[in-house]
Amino acid sequence: MKKSFTLLAALLMTGSAAWLTPSASAQEPQALAPTNFGSNWSIGVDGGVTTPLHHSPFFGGMRGAVGLNIQKQISPAFGVGVEGAWGINTSSWPGYVHSSTAFDSQYVGAYGAANLMNLFGGYQCGGRVFEIEAVAGAGWGHNYVNSANGQDWNYFATKVGLNFNFNISEAVTFQIKPSVTWNMSDADVAQTSAAYNVNKANFNIMAGFKFNLGSGFECVRGYDAGEVNALNAQVNELRGSVAQARADADAAAAVAAAYQAQLAECQNQKPQVITKTTTDLQSVRFVFFKLASSVVTPDQMPNVEMIADYMKHNPKSKVEIKGYASQDGNLDFNIKLAQNRAESVKKLLVKKYGISADRISASGEGIGHMFKEESWNRVSICTLDE
Repeated sequence: MKKSFTLLAALLMTGSAAWLTPSASAQEPQALAPTNFGSNWSIGVDGGVTTPLHHSPFFGGMRGAVGLNIQKQISPAFGVGVEGAWGINTSSWPGYVHSSTAFDSQYVGAYGAANLMNLFGGYQCGGRVFEIEAVAGAGWGHNYVNSANGQDWNYFATKVGLNFNFNISEAVTFQIKPSVTWNMSDADVAQTSAAYNVNKANFNIMAGFKFNLGSGFECVRGYDAGEVNALNAQVNELRGSVAQARADADAAAAVAAAYQAQLAECQNQKPQVITKTTTDLQSVRFVFFKLASSVVTPDQMPNVEMIADYMKHNPKSKVEIKGYASQDGNLDFNIKLAQNRAESVKKLLVKKYGISADRISASGEGIGHMFKEESWNRVSICTLDE
C-alpha cells in the first residue's frame, strides 16, 4: 500500500519559507483585550477546481468545485471551523460513472487552522496585509452515482492544506486555498484500516472571499508591575502630602484664631484718658489699624480729620507720617504693611481734605516697639511741624 505526504510537505515548504521569519520592525508585545463568544467569526465562500492526484491526467481530470466554510478564531494563532466542498458533475473523468445530480462528490468536515504568521511572528496590532494559515481536518466524504450500474457510497476523509490570506480590509479577506483530500479507506478493499493513499487523493485549489464578523482582536497596553508600583508609591506620597497640608492648615487656623482673639481684645479696650498734656502730645496724632490691614477704619477718621484741620489753619505747617506694624506674621510682609499704612493716611489727607502732597512725608518704619501692648504698634504716627 502506498502512502504519500509528498504534496503536503511541498505545500508547507513553499508557503512558509519566505514568510515565517518575524519582521525586524515588529511591534512591542502587546496584551490582547478579552473577547467573547460572539467575536472573531467568519463566513467564507469559495470556487475553484479539483483533480485526482493519480491515475488521471492532472488537467484532463480537472472539474469545477464550490465550497462554504464557517470559522471561529479562538486566538490570533488558532481557529476552528466547519466546511463543505462539492465537485461539480462533469464527464471529464474517464472510467467513472457519474451521477445525474448537479454535484457528483462532496466533503463535509471540521478543521483546525493555525495562523503561521501570528504563531511564529507574534500577533501584529492592526493586522497584517498577508497571512498564511495551515489547515487540517477530517469529515464525511460522499460520491453520488445514482445510475443503473453503480450506487452512492460514503467514506471517511481527511484534508490538509494552506490558506494564503490577503486582508483587503478588516471585514473582507481574499483567499487562495490549495489542499489535498484523502479517501481514507484502502483501495479496492471493503473493510480495512484507514490509510493515506495517493491513488485515492484529490488535489484542490480554491479561491474566494472570507467575511469577518463581530469585533476582532484588540491590542491594549500590557500590565507593567513596575509602573503600577511606582504609581502606587506616588499615590502614597500624595496622601502623605495631603495629611501634612491638613496639619499645616489646622496650625494656621489656630494662629488665625489667636490673632482674632487679640483683635477682639484690642477692639474691646477702653480708650485711655490723657490727664497730662505736653507740647509733644499736641503735635502728634495716632491712626491705628486692624491686624494685617492698611485701611483707615471709620473710627480712626477723626484723627485724620484733626490733622487736616490743623494744616488748613496753619498753611505753613507740615506733617511727617511714619507707619509701623506689630510683630505678628512674616517680616517682609510687615515691612510692606508699615509703608502702606503711612501711604494710606497721606492719600486721605491729599484726596479727601485737599492737603498738598509736598507738605506730607510718609515712610514705613517696619516693626514698631513703642507700646507694650502689641496691637497698639499697628499704627501710623503723624507728627505736625509748624
